[in-house]
Amino acid sequence: MSKNHASALQEKEMDVYPSRVHAEPRILKRQDPVVHSEWTPDAPLTQEQSDFYERNGYLFLEGFFDREELSRYQEEARRLQIAARDSEKDEVIREPGGNEVRSVFAVHESDEVFKQLSQHPRLLAIMEYLLGSETYIHQSRINYKPGFTGKEFYWHSDFETWHVEDGMPRMRALSCSIALEDNYPYNGPLMVVPGSHKEFVACIGQTPEDHFKDSLRKQEYGVPDHDSLTRMVKEGGIDTPVGKAGSIVIFDCNIMHGSNSNITPMPRSNIFMVYNSVENKVKQPYSGQKPRPEYIATRDSL
Repeated sequence: MSKNHASALQEKEMDVYPSRVHAEPRILKRQDPVVHSEWTPDAPLTQEQSDFYERNGYLFLEGFFDREELSRYQEEARRLQIAARDSEKDEVIREPGGNEVRSVFAVHESDEVFKQLSQHPRLLAIMEYLLGSETYIHQSRINYKPGFTGKEFYWHSDFETWHVEDGMPRMRALSCSIALEDNYPYNGPLMVVPGSHKEFVACIGQTPEDHFKDSLRKQEYGVPDHDSLTRMVKEGGIDTPVGKAGSIVIFDCNIMHGSNSNITPMPRSNIFMVYNSVENKVKQPYSGQKPRPEYIATRDSL
């Protein structure tokens, strides 16, 4: 399919979140719910937890996995890290300016332990409640942030990239980050801007071809401008949901988030599972370019 044809098809469905198309950044109001189900006493979250997620765009659940489950995930993540050091697979992403393993993608497909984790009944119940439907894994990965040398992940909204580069139509997806080690405020934990998920920062800059080859190491397109980010932080502040290994953070696809580099001796590695509603499957990328590879963005035949 040509770029012009793809663009024409996308124009038929109104793009309510256009990004990387204007010379100046723009702030757009969110057009989608945050919690897609009505709370009942049978819900997998308390009403307080559900309301917190709706208001802030994230939820931290301490000690979600028990010691036995956690040990299994830790052992498998270490095994994958060792195997990835000498791997030439595209799914293995290196640190910018170095050869250390930064991420391993598509672990829910290539690894039986993490496939089972992606289908964990307690996780699925929460995901289906928040997204209001059955779900599937849009993306999975392990992010390794070793002590002393772990690099930062710059501020961004996942949805901005998933919309522009993957063709995700609406804000009906979320991420679940599972801590493999204890997370402290000082070893490069996830940082989120509460409430930022209610606005969409339309970024500037035309997306380069095969942008993913560089962006997975260091993202330079699809990042917020300083003025927009400054305003959001002044209004919402910055939270660092940290806790013991086995805890999870669930965060909305559009929340502004990032993490610092890790110069402490304490490593910080996390498993990420991105759940998308089956009613929100990706289409042609809104950039009009070819889709990113399957190991980054699961998609049906287009």
